[in-house]
Amino acid sequence: MKFPENFLWGGATSAIQCEGGYDKGGRGLANVDLVPVGQARYAIGSGELSANDFDPQAFYPTKSAIDLYHNYAEDIALLGEMGFKVYRFSVSWTRIFPNGDEKEPNQEGLQFYKNIIKECGKYGIEPLVTISHFECPMGLVEKFGGWRDRRMIEEYAKYAKTLFEEFQGSVKYWITFNEINMALHLPFVAAGIRFDEGENRNQVMITAVHHQLVASALATKLAHEIDPDNQIGCMMAAGPHYPETCKPRDYWKAMEDDRENYMFIDVQSWGYYPQYALNWVAKRNAEIPFIDGDRELLRNHPVDFVSFSYYSSHVSTSEENRTDVTPGNVFQSIVNPHLESSEWGWQIDPLGLRITLNLLSDRYRKPLFIVENGLGAKDSVKDNGKIQDEYRINYLQEHILAMRDAVSEDGIDLIGYTTWGCIDLVSNTSGEMEKRYGFVYVDLDNEGTGTRKRLKKDSFEWYKKVIASNGECL
Repeated sequence: MKFPENFLWGGATSAIQCEGGYDKGGRGLANVDLVPVGQARYAIGSGELSANDFDPQAFYPTKSAIDLYHNYAEDIALLGEMGFKVYRFSVSWTRIFPNGDEKEPNQEGLQFYKNIIKECGKYGIEPLVTISHFECPMGLVEKFGGWRDRRMIEEYAKYAKTLFEEFQGSVKYWITFNEINMALHLPFVAAGIRFDEGENRNQVMITAVHHQLVASALATKLAHEIDPDNQIGCMMAAGPHYPETCKPRDYWKAMEDDRENYMFIDVQSWGYYPQYALNWVAKRNAEIPFIDGDRELLRNHPVDFVSFSYYSSHVSTSEENRTDVTPGNVFQSIVNPHLESSEWGWQIDPLGLRITLNLLSDRYRKPLFIVENGLGAKDSVKDNGKIQDEYRINYLQEHILAMRDAVSEDGIDLIGYTTWGCIDLVSNTSGEMEKRYGFVYVDLDNEGTGTRKRLKKDSFEWYKKVIASNGECL
């Protein structure tokens, strides 16, 4: 009933949600910089509404975020104090190639991440680096239209190769794209896609993801050539779909919904598009834009491990126009009456994590890595400065127990576990700060007001004990 001795406990952040310093150190403008808080957020994030510059009347939380850019040493020291074995972070593409098409990388940007990796090394923390976490240089959005254009593959490969060479020997674990299936739900955020009036949007999204899949395979090839010790992973936003009833049509709908989530990870893991995926594309009056060499590249360079985020399970129904759906999530679901919900309407299902681990293990037969999991909740600071977040402890405790059962009873090959937003950061879906996930509280509100002072929550000491006991002391 134990985790392996080399199990990687830690936490995760992304550059766009925590770094800030959007115009510091030679960094260029990224697509996600232009996604504001408020009514326009979803319209811009989904590509329905174009944004080319900042609206002076709007608030853009990622401009400064929690300012990890200037506080990384202190923040990583807190992770070290908790005993982290791994820290998942992303590199900002525009810190390395500000417009995306430069021939030479920005040395100041490279040095910033070398400093982060060095700080991790002080505390024996293994870096897990996401190459592209919902970020595309606006220079390439303007020049190519984002990932709809095949020329993005070459620019991404140049960027990835630079990271593999510059960080060789310091970084072993890599993720090519964060939640690649999100390109079907937030195309501008995930792929720099802005739609033109009247075009076949399904074709645009499928084209964009195909280019990302080819780019991922090319990056995997380069990583293994540069350093055979590199371990390259794909990543999906996961969570099983349960049929609402035992009606066969509900079961079929749940299977279809699961397949839509698996589709691109199947390609990255198996090296080819399964028949159901080809059918899915054809039913949407689209086609996969293969050119010579694509199939061989995908087949010859599958990923080494499969990583995923898990926050909740979902319920599928064959009935149309249902209104009893969960709020506050890009992946809407029929409400499950057997589960409790978070303050944002995300349904809490620890057993669903064990189910997900088993489903992915059976499907891919590769090592797995849970790289996002956690509870977004409103925290309050008491007069004595304490932050009592027992609700977060309870959530994580139940999910770690389910994870432990998957490892010890089901034999799942699990590399590690990184909770999401280990230090409070800006929410990707809503742009809020009050939707907090961290063990460390950041004094900042939804309007960007606050001291940005860091405070330890009760969960800080709890997770420290979990790590020290390798998951035995929960």
